[in-house]
Amino acid sequence: MPSTVETREPTKPWDVLRFVLYSGIGIAVFFVPVTLNGKSTIALDHIVSWVREAIGAGVPYYILALLAAGTIMPFATGGWRTSPLRGVFAFANVVGLAVGAGLVFGFGPAWLMEKDMGPFLLNSLVVPVGLIVPIGAIFLAMLVSYGLMEFIGVFCQPIMKPLWRTPGRSAVDAVASFVGSYSLGLLLTDRMYRSGRYTGREAAIIATGFSTVSASFMVIVAKALDLMEHWSTYFWLALVVTFAVTAISVRIPPLSRIPDDTYQNIEHIPEEKVTGNRFAKAFGEAMLALHRAPGLWRNIGENILDGLKMAMAILPSILSIGLLGLVLARFTPVFTWLGYLFAPFAWVVGLDDPLLAGKASATGIAEMFLPATLAAGHESLELRMVIAIICVSAIIFFSALVPCILATSIPVKLWQMVVIWFQRVALSILIATPLVNLVL
Repeated sequence: MPSTVETREPTKPWDVLRFVLYSGIGIAVFFVPVTLNGKSTIALDHIVSWVREAIGAGVPYYILALLAAGTIMPFATGGWRTSPLRGVFAFANVVGLAVGAGLVFGFGPAWLMEKDMGPFLLNSLVVPVGLIVPIGAIFLAMLVSYGLMEFIGVFCQPIMKPLWRTPGRSAVDAVASFVGSYSLGLLLTDRMYRSGRYTGREAAIIATGFSTVSASFMVIVAKALDLMEHWSTYFWLALVVTFAVTAISVRIPPLSRIPDDTYQNIEHIPEEKVTGNRFAKAFGEAMLALHRAPGLWRNIGENILDGLKMAMAILPSILSIGLLGLVLARFTPVFTWLGYLFAPFAWVVGLDDPLLAGKASATGIAEMFLPATLAAGHESLELRMVIAIICVSAIIFFSALVPCILATSIPVKLWQMVVIWFQRVALSILIATPLVNLVL
């Protein structure tokens, strides 16, 4: 976190107004339900629905353009050569583009065209992601860039080290990762690690413990599982469970055994401890962040561009790795077998339909949204809520997060991510189920 001795611009009334206004808009768009035309949901969902209706028949071609750009990018930049795994994902994107083209233009094998296969992925996941991520990025600029994260971070400092074994400054990173997106969080975490502000273990904890899907992506999960009328409950339960699971996972291998060293042994930069008036310090850090932030319109433009890049990177893998997960779930017993690993945890806490819960939870290793596809339409609100939480709290999934982590300098290996995923799913079931029963 920035030092208090850093030269600051004088705080003006306009600065305070900008901080309150921008932060308020961001909070309102992501967290406050609004009723329009008889539909109660958060403002972001209303905005995306309006944009989707306005574009109309052009939406599939917009999505196809994102798919094409995301497929070409790794080959144009040479990123596919950086590691064997990234090469695999780059060629998987080619498959995703072909699947997308087939779905848009109506050609392909019969099994792909069945409504719960390709069309489901396209209409329930790919299109919403292609719209929500760039549009949500507009308002994330207000939520993340103008002091709110720093303000919150100062108050979180006393609990970060005891609970999650990360420095106080990581509170901003953790909240930005959860509220913003894993790509934003991983970018920030990698920068902090390479600058000496995080050790390797701290960076790995943040990358695998907080860098989950964005709040805007959670809307997609909630809609698929018919939970939008319980949105606030879902959001806060997902946050609590995610952070509680992380507090446990940092204390067991493999995270607990990752070396606590700095990047390439550069000098570690300790953070300044807050003393005295914590509110004054929090407000000062918020104003410092506000003064450093770019102008609103420039920031919105940069965030939209980042959102489009993120959508480009995600969409082809959803239609390749995500489709592979659906195929395995429907035509093979792979996830049924994996599900038996989680069914005992669901049974112990009395979760409805433990075998389905286990199978649904297991599919999340391929794509975070897949558990929602298996639980969608189930009569048990408890089961749907727990699965929706697992979609968020499991964090590790191969269609996007794994290659993103492997592209950074953060010292966590592929096998470690798989083990962490298993730990997080099992713990999520054990923690989420009693909490859901308590609040619903």
